[in-house]
Amino acid sequence: MRVRYAPSPTGHLHIGGARTALFDYLTARKTGGQFVVRFEDTDQTRHKESGIQDQLDGLRWLGLEWDESVDVGGPYAPYRQTERLSLYKPYTEQLLAGGHAYHCYCSEEDLEQERAEQEARGEMMAGYSGRCRHLTPEQTAAYIAEGRKPSVRFRVPAGRVISFVDQVREQVEFESDGIGDFIIVRPDGMPTYNYAVVLDDVMMKISLVIRGEEHLSNTPRQILLYEALGLPVPEFAHLALILNEDRKKMSKRDETVLQFMNQYSELGYIPEALLNFIVLLGWSPVGEQEIFTKEELIEQFDLSRVSKSPAVFDAAKLNYLANQYMKKAGLARVVSLCAPHLEKAGLVAAERTPDEQAWVEKLVALYQEQLTCGAEIVPLSAMFFEPHVQMENEEAAAVLKEESVPVVLSAFLGKIKETEDLSPENVGVLLKQVQKETGFKGKSLFMPVRVALTGQMHGRDLNHTIHLLGREKVAARLQGVLS
Repeated sequence: MRVRYAPSPTGHLHIGGARTALFDYLTARKTGGQFVVRFEDTDQTRHKESGIQDQLDGLRWLGLEWDESVDVGGPYAPYRQTERLSLYKPYTEQLLAGGHAYHCYCSEEDLEQERAEQEARGEMMAGYSGRCRHLTPEQTAAYIAEGRKPSVRFRVPAGRVISFVDQVREQVEFESDGIGDFIIVRPDGMPTYNYAVVLDDVMMKISLVIRGEEHLSNTPRQILLYEALGLPVPEFAHLALILNEDRKKMSKRDETVLQFMNQYSELGYIPEALLNFIVLLGWSPVGEQEIFTKEELIEQFDLSRVSKSPAVFDAAKLNYLANQYMKKAGLARVVSLCAPHLEKAGLVAAERTPDEQAWVEKLVALYQEQLTCGAEIVPLSAMFFEPHVQMENEEAAAVLKEESVPVVLSAFLGKIKETEDLSPENVGVLLKQVQKETGFKGKSLFMPVRVALTGQMHGRDLNHTIHLLGREKVAARLQGVLS
């Protein structure tokens, strides 16, 4: 089994591309085959210089390894189309010689005029008329004398039904009469997508083409090319669309969801969580299991369980999975995801002493159970860095107006001033002493202390919170309420 992920290098790895690459990868690994990554860069108007590296970085971040590509080489190099142009020429000559293709001298102006005339006659989907199919030598010579450079068009046979069995969509049929002769080589010598992809798949011995359903309508053109060249046709699997949460087609400009892997990387998501989420966009495992290691996915993945129906990007599901992975991750890894965001916000120094680093680790540990990504540590822990306590709402402010509050806070402030030890264990001892001395316990004791120190009615473990705030800040905040 040889499969390939073949993006255009136009930017960062998109979630749709990531899903295709993941399904390719899992198929290759399960079957003991090869996963090839190549780049379709013949459309220079969309080419981005960093696009290849951006794509590879996204795949690498997700934890996917490839067997052949621009960076690791392979037996069918080169792996970018603009470096393969000389390899395509013999096939073009074969098609021309066999009458399966012809030179077309129509300019863009000619084609626009033809389209306008078709529309005037009500032929909205007529396509290219084939006006250059049967040029005489004299007509050809005249075009050449004008300095026109021809494109090469494929001659689509009339009256054909092109059918194939898709591994996702099952039996699919197209009528050749609805296709029209299409360009396979542009006047500048660049092959078009539908042509180059066929030749690359053949030369790289690709046995299964997995791609998005937007390419489904390209498949009959490509099958005709395979047949005309006398080449074996690979199998196909076309993946249904990914819809946004409004169940509308998700475009790369859709701002309702994060769509690019670099965005998730920058926010400090655990890549295994994204991998787990992406595989469930259209694939249904056997049973109720939702969280998978990469090894489990390789063992269980099968294209037969990929849905024909569109998948919906469920942000709540993503956040659930991301949180599950965060909770199970080692603290050092979570700290590595959170610390850059604390640094970027100016809350902690980039160069930290051992004591400062230990404090950051304790802070992250306090919130690890809540996190879906590293960036969330900044808003979650904001109250540790604010110069003054900010009440989260009027209900919290009202807590501090109760009659018991001065008694409780004064007693606790006294304990704070008497001790140097604000370890979580000793904080628990101090609060018990306050309870014994004041007679207040439970909510009447802990709620005023929490609100006075954090401005919040609910939060993480109070003893650890007090420990991290530190003796000076705790005393100042208690004094501020009592003043």
